[in-house]
Amino acid sequence: MNKQDFEGIVDSKKVSLYILKNKNGVEISVSNFGGRVIEIFTPDRNGVFADIALGHNTLDKYVNYTAERFLGATIGRFGNRIAKGKFTLNGKEYTLAQNNGQNSLHGGVKGFDMKVWDVLSATEQELVMALESPDGEEGFPGNLKVKMTYRLTDDNEFEITHEAETDADTIVNLTHHSFFNLHGEGEGDINDHIMTIDADAFVPVDETLIPTGEIASVEGTPFDFRKPTQIGLRVNDEHEQLKRAKGYDHNWVLNKSSEGALDFACEVYEQTSGRVLSVFTTEPGMQFYGGNFFAGRIGKSGKPYVYRGSLALETQHFPDSPNQPNFPSTVLKPNEKYKHICKYVFSTR
Repeated sequence: MNKQDFEGIVDSKKVSLYILKNKNGVEISVSNFGGRVIEIFTPDRNGVFADIALGHNTLDKYVNYTAERFLGATIGRFGNRIAKGKFTLNGKEYTLAQNNGQNSLHGGVKGFDMKVWDVLSATEQELVMALESPDGEEGFPGNLKVKMTYRLTDDNEFEITHEAETDADTIVNLTHHSFFNLHGEGEGDINDHIMTIDADAFVPVDETLIPTGEIASVEGTPFDFRKPTQIGLRVNDEHEQLKRAKGYDHNWVLNKSSEGALDFACEVYEQTSGRVLSVFTTEPGMQFYGGNFFAGRIGKSGKPYVYRGSLALETQHFPDSPNQPNFPSTVLKPNEKYKHICKYVFSTR
């Protein structure tokens, strides 16, 4: 990307492009508008580099989006959906923006993905950003202070650390929303990618993609990725959950060694290039979205982003957790610290 195409003023704050790079030649471009990952250049098994992250080629296309809003973005205050944009905390009902049909999605109309983050420090391998979300913003209670650290190691690990503190009881569920294609962005679909997810269960959803409250076994379903399986093998099966989401767009209940441990969650392997993407997280869940709503819009390199032309792997707490008492809590209280680590590891085989 041309750095000048990502410089500007948004909401009276300066926006720039920052480049992380390691000794192996891996490079990640990040904008402080939405904390967005713009590019991820990784090698194939022959050492040929390609950008594996979908995106736009100018800042303006992110600010004034006409299609997929969340490309590469940081999501908050609450990743995923909240039913009917409402939840009750300490006996008080809060109302959020209904920006996904009748539901609230990914923090509302102007979530953290549409905010300019303050850059605290920037080096060749680490970028630290911060954001303050005032009480009542998008309907959420409490003044929330967020710090996010992007770190690229010489072991080809892209580690994202989200931290947050509040001055009043609130709910928090931050996540990262890069869309990956291990062939290279704009290079066809991801149905041939082979995926493994360390999860014995997933969260079924209703017709509006809100959890039913059930924790369902993956056994005998198209949601069983405990063994390496081609993503497209069962995506068109006659299964009610696949019909409701038009494919895969569900939360998997990860197998955890202990609460908050940084555990393996997922691996994606693309056989032609040999690229491997592994995911580790401290979170209890991961949303796998298979690009069901991409339909040929032109991406940053001039290539169309086709149907199921990417996948998102969003480590998180479960959707609609504030309204689901049997799900892990997303409540954050004063004097507590929220910390969520997601690590994407790039390798080849």
